[in-house]
Amino acid sequence: MTSFIFPTFTQMAFSEEDKHVIKFFKQNNHYGGKRVLKEFPHGNWPRSGLDTIIRKIARTGTSKRLPGSGRMRTARTADKIEEVKTLVLSQEDFPQTHRTQRKIAEQPILQRSRRL
Repeated sequence: MTSFIFPTFTQMAFSEEDKHVIKFFKQNNHYGGKRVLKEFPHGNWPRSGLDTIIRKIARTGTSKRLPGSGRMRTARTADKIEEVKTLVLSQEDFPQTHRTQRKIAEQPILQRSRRL
């Protein structure tokens, strides 16, 4: 019954140790994805994921994320939080004039900051 819910063959994500091994064989022995899979058949690694890591190692020299490569931070400062509070509270005395948080956030004063 569980075989219908969970497939019997699952592919694992790469651990830090796996990434170190892949990096070692790529840099020292110039292995590609096929060769790494042949050397480590117990890994159950997806070939596309392995190729992605190998490309990243070739491009940057590491398998870790580079600083600044993540999602942009929002412009959440104390001044802007206070501005949103006043905009939300200013609607309480005026029925039928409710604006959603999205509409309030669309105002130019509350736009997100650019990536630093």
